[in-house]
Amino acid sequence: MSRSPGGCRRPRLGRAHPLSSDLLATLAQPAPLVAPALIGWTLTHHSPDGVVTIEVTETEAYAGEADPASHAWRGRTARNAVMFGPAGRLYVYLSHGLHFCANVVTGPEGEASAVLLRAGRVVDGVDLAQRRRGERVALRSLARGPGNLGQALALTTQHSGADLLDGGSLVLNPPACAPAAVSSGPRVGVSRAHDWPWRYWLTGDPTVSAYRRSKLAGVSLSR
Repeated sequence: MSRSPGGCRRPRLGRAHPLSSDLLATLAQPAPLVAPALIGWTLTHHSPDGVVTIEVTETEAYAGEADPASHAWRGRTARNAVMFGPAGRLYVYLSHGLHFCANVVTGPEGEASAVLLRAGRVVDGVDLAQRRRGERVALRSLARGPGNLGQALALTTQHSGADLLDGGSLVLNPPACAPAAVSSGPRVGVSRAHDWPWRYWLTGDPTVSAYRRSKLAGVSLSR
């Protein structure tokens, strides 16, 4: 057993058994409720070149067709279909043609909802994550920012739709205890609904990404 920065005992990590229906029920809630609850959870990828586990320290909620900043705001497409459920699936998208960003699908099936994993701390497989990110990248920055998190875990759009609760190669696990303090504020880099306080982070943690307000925030954009 090891301890997280908050003093909570962290269970030994490995390939998990399928999670309980209670955890599925937690993820089946709306994204703004799930996003703060996911702080402290771990996401593990058992890839062909090794295992990396990240403890989530920052998230952002996106509420589908009710949220103008969501990929699903205009309805269902081939790209965002995973967001419509079921809960507990991984939604991966390519951002700006460069970075793969990971989301946990939430909410009831049929209603698009997801939580972006914005940042985390590598707690297992540090050497492998370092090789993926670069030798000069600081430990605190290995998964600092959604694109960096995706790179540290070696995620691509091929992983989109993976069930995180069935004990497969991608595993989402809850912490042994809740984090000490979680802060909230406006979302990063979105032009629509930029002031919605749906970004959550582990208070005072150095792995949390920097806040950047979109240059287009508040500019009237057609749907």
